[in-house]
Amino acid sequence: MATTVRRAVLTLPAAPLGPPNPLPALRPLDEVHTLDERVRTDLPRDMARQIGYQPLETVLPVRILDGYGRERTPTDLDTLVLENSRLRVTVLPGLGGRIRSLFHKPTGRELLYVNPVLQPADFALNGAWFSGGIEWNIGATGHTTLSCAPVHAAVVPAPDGGEMLRLWEWERLRDLPFQVDLWLPEDSDFLYVGVRVRNPHERTAPVYWWSNIAVEEDERTRVVAPADRAWLPHCLKGVGGTPIGYERTLRQVPVPEWDGADRTYPLRGEHPADYFYEVPDGARRWIASLDAAGQGLVQTSTDLLRGRKLFLWGSGRGGRRWQEWLTEPGTTGYAEIQAGLARTQLEHVPLEAGAEFAWLEAYGPLAAAPDLVHGEDWSAARGEVAERLEAVLPRERVEEAYAAWRPYADTEPTESLATGSGWGALEVLRGSLKLPGTPFAESTLGEEQAPWLELLHAGALPEPRRVVPPGPTLVAPHWRDMLETAPASPLTEYHLGVAQWHAGDRAQAVRSWERGLPLAPSRWPLLRCLAVADRLAGNADRAASLYAEAFDDLCEERRDGEQWVAATAALGREAMRALLGAGRVGDARAVWDRLRPPTRARGAFRLLEAQILLAEGDLAGARAVFDAGFEVADLREGAEILGEVWARITDEPLPGRYDYRMRPSLR
Repeated sequence: MATTVRRAVLTLPAAPLGPPNPLPALRPLDEVHTLDERVRTDLPRDMARQIGYQPLETVLPVRILDGYGRERTPTDLDTLVLENSRLRVTVLPGLGGRIRSLFHKPTGRELLYVNPVLQPADFALNGAWFSGGIEWNIGATGHTTLSCAPVHAAVVPAPDGGEMLRLWEWERLRDLPFQVDLWLPEDSDFLYVGVRVRNPHERTAPVYWWSNIAVEEDERTRVVAPADRAWLPHCLKGVGGTPIGYERTLRQVPVPEWDGADRTYPLRGEHPADYFYEVPDGARRWIASLDAAGQGLVQTSTDLLRGRKLFLWGSGRGGRRWQEWLTEPGTTGYAEIQAGLARTQLEHVPLEAGAEFAWLEAYGPLAAAPDLVHGEDWSAARGEVAERLEAVLPRERVEEAYAAWRPYADTEPTESLATGSGWGALEVLRGSLKLPGTPFAESTLGEEQAPWLELLHAGALPEPRRVVPPGPTLVAPHWRDMLETAPASPLTEYHLGVAQWHAGDRAQAVRSWERGLPLAPSRWPLLRCLAVADRLAGNADRAASLYAEAFDDLCEERRDGEQWVAATAALGREAMRALLGAGRVGDARAVWDRLRPPTRARGAFRLLEAQILLAEGDLAGARAVFDAGFEVADLREGAEILGEVWARITDEPLPGRYDYRMRPSLR
């Protein structure tokens, strides 16, 4: 059959995303992945330089997605299906352009881990993320903020005269457009993926890219890559063995054997771990996941995509619990094999003004001799996989496919299949940008872009026509400059302060928020920003007072509707944490009492209830909350809060339903 691209609908048990959190994400990321300066001196120079290059501090201007729950109902999802006689590729354009399935027809094999449910969890930089398939991670260290966001999609002519599926969007953390072209030549066993990231600005930009591939795992699954060393991040230890926050160091470890186990088998490690393979310069870039019979998936690319990685959950209780949390009990577990622009995910690569990064990836089935793949001779296993890959997809053919694709990267789409956000259209208008091949049409501009479009054309932000929480803030230097010259209304001062905060000018941000307060019809957004500033500056009691005042103001102003429910929940949660941190238990209880019952019933608030009861000295009451059971839907990857609160209640072992510990105890 000829290669086709078509629309389809997939019905899955899914938990709704819910509304975005309306509070701007002012707090620093909890996973900035810093390294001790002394450690950097021992790293290769390019790695050390890129690890220190413009790490992300916040996810502004993107909003946090934390409004989802754990109740799943049958939901129709729009999909795009790219198919030839050998492969069927299913794409989710409304969820970051994720490839959900890569099905090989001749063998009847699914080459990826396919999650049977859509369950958001707090793994992305901005919250909601889900497991499975192939995702395109761009922006900064971590899962992309586009994990659960729509992207543009269209049909484009392919190099062989057939059809190609193009995905594209505007990545807002770094203000960079990117595209992913899915090309399936007729009768090919391999999916080609052409990727391009462009920098249309007059400044150098930091770029992060990792293609993240979920593959099924069992006791005999082995991950093979062309390396005999790997970089392993691990937590630093402080006084008494306590880990120092999220600071990490890097050590090189041998592949495959390290610390008494063969780490190329994902289930032979107890705890989750990342192994970044040191692929030698000049060697072909590839990584494969193969089962007991030596069959599975291989990914390869042109040389620009130099990094390869294995992430494993391990066989321990915490890793198994996380896998159940991301899907459902009784389903197959998974590991992740990945490919990136740098050696490790701690790095960001400079992209010069007006330049672009472009490369080609290939995904397909591989069958190798199982006795060699699973033998004790690692060199023989690597050699066998490399030889079989060269036989079915020579390195030269990948280079030729890349050369054939490049002239088509600028080709304009012919048939639109899905629509992403309007932020790219706004940036194209502002900068009069020319981005052939990835049109950001003015028709995609929507309600969120409307006030910024008026600022662009009229020089002032419009006053809202009804009482609503403030919309999202744009923080790039050009928008900050426009805010600084706009009439100084309270709303403008609010947005200007957020943009200044993002730029690192915290003192000026505080002054802007303070200037906006006297005439602000809604005081709570400004008070909340000031509370965050005080809390991060160590002024715990003043921050608590500001939070209490902000929550009082919000309760007087709030209306019906999901925006107000989201604002009340988000501000109430922050306020209670700040008040408990300042020892103001009664005020924290007062905030709790004014939350609406559906909000109090959510797992995150049941946990806060237990913390309030503990602070009030009611250990039995706090224990009763745990015994009744609750689920914190947006429990952060790596969070240990459940175990910490439980340890304050009792010396009994942490129940399995609350055990998400991802590392051994360092005490």
